[in-house]
Amino acid sequence: MISAQGVEIRIGARTLLNPVSFKVGKGDRIGLVGRNGAGKTTLTKVLAGETLPTAGTTSVSGILGYLPQDPRPSDPQMSAKDHILSIRELDKLAKLMAKTEAEMASEDMKVMERALERYPKVEARFIAAGGYGAEAEALRIAANLGLDKDVLDHKLGELSGGQRRRVELARILFSGGETLMLDEPTNHLDVDSIAWLRDYLRAYEGGLIVISHDNEFMRAIVNKVYFLDATRGEMDQYNLGWDDYLLQRETDEKRRRRERANAEKKASALMAQADKMRAKASKAVAAQNMIKRAEKMLEGLEGPRVAEKVAKLRFPTPAPCGKVPLTANGLSKSYGSQEVFIGVDLAIDRGARVVILGFNGAGKTTLLRLLAGVESADSGEVVPGHGLKLGYYAQEHDTLDLSVTVVENLRHAAPDLTDTEVRSTLGSFLFSGEDADKPTHVLSGGEKTRLALATLVVSSANVLLLDEPTNNLDPASRAEILGALSTYEGAVIMVTHDEGAVEALHPDRVLLLPDGDEDLWSDDYRDLITLA
Repeated sequence: MISAQGVEIRIGARTLLNPVSFKVGKGDRIGLVGRNGAGKTTLTKVLAGETLPTAGTTSVSGILGYLPQDPRPSDPQMSAKDHILSIRELDKLAKLMAKTEAEMASEDMKVMERALERYPKVEARFIAAGGYGAEAEALRIAANLGLDKDVLDHKLGELSGGQRRRVELARILFSGGETLMLDEPTNHLDVDSIAWLRDYLRAYEGGLIVISHDNEFMRAIVNKVYFLDATRGEMDQYNLGWDDYLLQRETDEKRRRRERANAEKKASALMAQADKMRAKASKAVAAQNMIKRAEKMLEGLEGPRVAEKVAKLRFPTPAPCGKVPLTANGLSKSYGSQEVFIGVDLAIDRGARVVILGFNGAGKTTLLRLLAGVESADSGEVVPGHGLKLGYYAQEHDTLDLSVTVVENLRHAAPDLTDTEVRSTLGSFLFSGEDADKPTHVLSGGEKTRLALATLVVSSANVLLLDEPTNNLDPASRAEILGALSTYEGAVIMVTHDEGAVEALHPDRVLLLPDGDEDLWSDDYRDLITLA
């Protein structure tokens, strides 16, 4: 169970969350919602103990399985299977059992006797952690998330971003936690895996907090909704399912407008009457009392919700370039023993619009990293054409320097801009005032997305490489990006699971990985988008 008492969160002078108290108990499936930057990810970090609240206390009883929005495993040399098993320390116990079994066969009597004495204790710990059936359970969870045994045998550092994300999710679900806290768990999942996860969480008997911008996913799972209102710094708690919550929120908003309109009408009438009476000395006191009464009517009255701000996005006017600004010849890439793709050719004409499709692990992100020059191919070459200017949006925000501030990241991306121009650009992406001076590492996934997109806007790029650009975004911000994408005049190469993003792109070509087959786009490929 999770308990929060009087939790307040402030960043600099900004109050992200006024004091709030709540509990998450067995059977509570809570959808934590709000616009990007409202504080959802920050609150989950506080509840997980990764950061401290400004005021108040939190406590967790039992095991908490926490999936952060941007998980980064510490040991890239560990196998994916061992990483999943490690959450119950089964990897260490299994290795200790194997070592003890080997020592039991030792010709050294002292070594054998110590091993015989130690083995029952190690085995008892192994059984208590799930025992011999645990590995089968872990493999079953992983398989339902699209991770086969071959993938699990590879090192974490050899896996794609989407595969690592699935491994982390499998690890959390395998943890046996009495409470789960999942931040955007459907990112990088195909439609079958999302359906399995939805059914799994719907049947989950422990406590659950989930952050997601997927309405259908939330509708199927949650029985309570906590709404973080960024304009008020408040958390509204609705003990309702998703559809009832949406209806109640709309009803509350209508009530607020109606109550405020009535109060303003009455207060206006009193003020008008007071103005007439103030002219007479004998009625001056009565007039003053009427003014105070009118002010009291409006005092503390909750106004209608202020419309949430949305980053205003327009992709850059592309710099002039040649007819074919980017070419790739015979690109091949492997990670250790895992062959990703071989002999991929690609020629990007000026203004071309290409979508890359393929199953998770087929090399979509890897190909963009090769084109961006972030990684080197094992063979083949990337040839820049005349006037090429690349803009790269990385799936895991790798283009951002997490050790510096928001404003410093934009200065690095556009060193020719004045400080006023930098801060003006950041303001249009909702980083105004002290928010522009925040350390980048404290940003939520949605905020990092906005900052990464801001660096593209100032780039004057004529070829954009976009890797899942709509992940972690609320509906309004997503709509803004899709609108900007549809009007961009330069070339775009995009990886996405979002059908709406493909529609906004209006692709003229599709590249299928890992085979590297290229074809003209047709609606026949639409079904592959969410399956990829």
